[in-house]
Amino acid sequence: MRRSTRAIAVGLVAAVLAVAGCRNDAPETQQGTEGVKFDVGVTKEPCPEAVDKSRGCIYLGVISDLTEGPFKALGVSVTEGQKAFWKRVNAAGGIGGYEVDITKFTKDNKYNPQIHNEVYSEIKPDVLGLAQTLGSPPTAAILADLKSSGVVAVPASWTSAWAFEDVILESGTNYCFESMNSVDYGAETLQAKSVAAVHFPGDYGDDAAAGAKIAAEANGMTFTDIPTAPGQENQGSAVAKLVAAKPDLVILSTGPTEAATIVGGAAQAGFKGKFIGTSPTWNPALLKSPAAPALTALYLQSGPWAPYGTDSPGHQALRETLDEAMFKAAPSDGYTAGWVWSYPMRAALQKAVESKDLTRAGLLAAAKSLETVDYEGMLPPEAGKYGGEANDRVFRQSIISKVDAPSPTGVKVEKQFFTGKTAEGYSFSKPCYQ
Repeated sequence: MRRSTRAIAVGLVAAVLAVAGCRNDAPETQQGTEGVKFDVGVTKEPCPEAVDKSRGCIYLGVISDLTEGPFKALGVSVTEGQKAFWKRVNAAGGIGGYEVDITKFTKDNKYNPQIHNEVYSEIKPDVLGLAQTLGSPPTAAILADLKSSGVVAVPASWTSAWAFEDVILESGTNYCFESMNSVDYGAETLQAKSVAAVHFPGDYGDDAAAGAKIAAEANGMTFTDIPTAPGQENQGSAVAKLVAAKPDLVILSTGPTEAATIVGGAAQAGFKGKFIGTSPTWNPALLKSPAAPALTALYLQSGPWAPYGTDSPGHQALRETLDEAMFKAAPSDGYTAGWVWSYPMRAALQKAVESKDLTRAGLLAAAKSLETVDYEGMLPPEAGKYGGEANDRVFRQSIISKVDAPSPTGVKVEKQFFTGKTAEGYSFSKPCYQ
């Protein structure tokens, strides 16, 4: 009787283990086109909107701010820029025997970390990786799972934390180095002697403020830190503190609506200093707002790459592929960002297919092995280095643009890619905001 009970128990354990082996956390590996193995988010069947029905499909998820968050205008245009990028890839033959779909598993995070985590959990069983995860705080909410599951993700943000994460395929310099370069530019070109950082809290604004403070100290400049919450109605205190501090230079790290309120309010109060906004602060629609004269007079825009109207093969391909009517209805460099951010994922997918391993582990290994990425002139190839120590591989160059109403996105390049002396000499051993 004991032996029979034990045999039943052993059988039950074996059955439980067999069921566990079929769960999504231990996916079955399959053989695809030309001997390429895959597990999650790849099918032999074609994508829903396939150009060529004989090809298989790679599904990538998108989690963006699409309806009501502070970066909804940016999120929509980033997503459309990415759709255009993969449309071009698929029309040119796809990747190996596969096309790429980023529309079936697109979700709205409303720039809320909790919602971001919830919708990520919904699509995770069906996607190979993430073509977009918008926002530094929302992405931080899923980072532990990305790492434990080996899910490669493209961030729609530039926090300095991403340089320390193998699963993150970031492009361009981070907020910290961008702000260091902007402060160096202010010291050298604008003869600024004092600087303030007006910024959202969290690892977007805090990262930019940290870079500004590092560069201020390196240049012997006085520094004032002014955190401010999202929301147009919340900026009165920030404006008052800014006007009282009277810095020569302001590094601004908010959303576009808040940027207009702060710059316009400060100018109205007689503020004469210059603003340099980090990447997400600008939207050309601001030139139709009451703050337009103040922005034209006082505002510069820093960025990790040049704006939409720039003459490079990548910019030209973007303009040729994107729906022109859609861009004219809501011009934005979100389209540019979505396009640029997609190059490293394409390079990693290509390398994974060449290695006959399109599993999540295979894609992660391919991503970590990238030494350069062909950005078609939108970034230097060395910006696409994803292996080695963060200090050795982090890209430190940024661009300064000025307000220019006739330009497609309201700004044009004032200073091409450069690395300031602070960023050049900075030992990068941890995220700046930490």
